[in-house]
Amino acid sequence: MPRLLGKIEVTAAAARQIKGLGPSNAGRIGKYLRERLATLDDPRQLGRPLAGSELGNFWRYRVGDYRLL
Repeated sequence: MPRLLGKIEVTAAAARQIKGLGPSNAGRIGKYLRERLATLDDPRQLGRPLAGSELGNFWRYRVGDYRLL
């Protein structure tokens, strides 16, 4: 069952991976998701689309050394 951070769904697997990055990085990613992305009407204002015709509907966001899809 996905967890919700504002308007953002995070799968259980993604939540485990984020938690495994350590408290500092996990906090930075959570803060970015809650305070930057979840507050936007259109989250595509930030980030970039993935390259390729089949992947164009997916977006990526950089948070420090990490890329969120």
